Amino acid sequence: MLPDTSAIESVGDSIHLAEVQGRSLWADARTRFMRNKAAVVSLVVLALIGAFALFGQFIAQHERDFVNFSLMGANAYKGVPSIETGHYFGTDSSGRDLFARVVQGTGISLMVGIVGSLVAVVVGTLYGATAGYYGGRIDNIMMRIVDVLMSIPFMFVLILMLVIFGRSIFMLFLGIGLISWLDMARIARGQTLTIKNKEFVEVAHAIGVSPMRIVLRHIIPNLLGIVIVYATLLVPTLIIYESFISFLGLGVQEPNTSLGALISEGAANMSYGVLWQLFFPLLFFVLTIFAFFFVGDGLRDAFDPKDR
Repeated sequence: MLPDTSAIESVGDSIHLAEVQGRSLWADARTRFMRNKAAVVSLVVLALIGAFALFGQFIAQHERDFVNFSLMGANAYKGVPSIETGHYFGTDSSGRDLFARVVQGTGISLMVGIVGSLVAVVVGTLYGATAGYYGGRIDNIMMRIVDVLMSIPFMFVLILMLVIFGRSIFMLFLGIGLISWLDMARIARGQTLTIKNKEFVEVAHAIGVSPMRIVLRHIIPNLLGIVIVYATLLVPTLIIYESFISFLGLGVQEPNTSLGALISEGAANMSYGVLWQLFFPLLFFVLTIFAFFFVGDGLRDAFDPKDR
C-alpha cells in the first residue's frame, strides 16, 4: 500500500504559499531598514526631538515670553543653565527662558520642514506624474515651465518677497513652497515614463480608464517609495533654508522664534561668554538635520538596495 502523500503535498503548498505571501516590497524594505543601525537610531532621535517640540512646554518652568529683568543685557552671563532656577538651558540676552524658546524654535523649524516637504511632494508628484503620463507636447510645455522656474535664483526671490510683503510665517511657507516642488516634479516625471509602459497601466488604458484616474490610482501609488525617500531628504534642506533666512533676520519674527533665529542670537552673544545661548539651539539643529539625512539614506537603501 502506497503512503498517502496528499497531506504532505498540501503542507508543502501551504509553506510555499506562506513564503510567497511573506515577501512583499514593504516587508522587505522594513527588514532592510531595521538592519541599518544608523537609520534606526536616527529615527529614535527624531521621535525624541518631536516629543520635545510637542510636550516640552509642559516641562518648562517659565513662559517663553517671560522676561527676567535681572538677567538682561550685561547681566546675561548670570543666566546660566540651572535646575534650581528652572532655567534648564539658561536665559537669553533679554532674560527669557532659553528652554521654552528652544522648544518653540524646534517646533517651528520642524513645521516648516515637514509641511513644506508635504506640499512639495503632493504638488511635485501630481505635476510630474501628469506630465510624464501624457507625454508629447503637454510634457514639453509642463517641463519647460519647471526649467524656467528652476533658473530663477530661489534665495534672492525669497528674500525679496519677505522684504516687500512683510516677514511672516505665511510668506516664508509661500516662498519655500514656490520652488521646493520642482525637483520632485522632475523625479516623478522620470519614474512615470518607465511605469506608464508597464502591463497593468496598458490594461487599465485598454479597458477605458480615464488618464487622470490611471495617474491617481496606478502611477502615483507606484511612486510612493521614491516619494517617501525624497520627502525625508527634503525636510532637512527646508529647515536649513528657514534657518538661514531667520539667521539673516528675515524669517520668524518676535515674539516667535526658530532654531535659526536662536542660533543667530547666540552667535551674536558669544563674545560675552554666554556660550549656552548658541550651544543648545545649535545642538538641536544639528541633531535634527543629521537624523533626517540618516533616515533618508536608510529608506533609500531599503527601497532600492541595488543603489547602495
